[in-house]
Amino acid sequence: MKGLIGKKLGMTSVYDESGAAVPVTVIEAGPCVVVQRKDDDKEGYSAVQLGFEDQKEQRLNKPDLGHFKKAGVDAKRVLKEFRVDGPAEVSVGDVVNASAFEEVNYVDVVATGKGRGYQGVVKRYGFAGGRASHGGGWTRRPGSIGMCEFPGRVFKGKKMPGQMGDKRVTTQNLKIIQVRPEENLILVKGSIPGANGGIVVIKEALKRK
Repeated sequence: MKGLIGKKLGMTSVYDESGAAVPVTVIEAGPCVVVQRKDDDKEGYSAVQLGFEDQKEQRLNKPDLGHFKKAGVDAKRVLKEFRVDGPAEVSVGDVVNASAFEEVNYVDVVATGKGRGYQGVVKRYGFAGGRASHGGGWTRRPGSIGMCEFPGRVFKGKKMPGQMGDKRVTTQNLKIIQVRPEENLILVKGSIPGANGGIVVIKEALKRK
């Protein structure tokens, strides 16, 4: 399975073969270094651990620093693991970049969405709220949330005001418009979660090729 760690740079638009403008998100995909290989015999599953962006050694604790020194690679800020089917085709210390996605058409992108703070039900879930006239006095409130005599409680999972955003979000089946290996850039159609500069994980889509 192809996968990379990257950074969201922002959105722009490019022209396709027909001359139509296509909105794209620009992702800096790698370069990532292979920090560890895991196999069925030792760990019980096959995976490859990648590191992204250099980090100062004094900012790491001793276990993490020892992990990088054992692999013989520079300290990295982000570590992510990617499952693979069978033995990995890469070795510890190898560098993986955007060229790995040159023959891929669709990807899944995982990122942390923007935090919106504490929000009410109208913004958080799109509730209609109450009427704005004819005696309405609760335009942005959720209305009744509980029961009467039975069962006499509020069910778990009830949509109520609370923390919005700042959660791990996966956007599936995004079409790759361009891959620029010399710049380590991947341009995908449409938007992806998170703010500019946020860390993202790019994986080859399983449903579409």
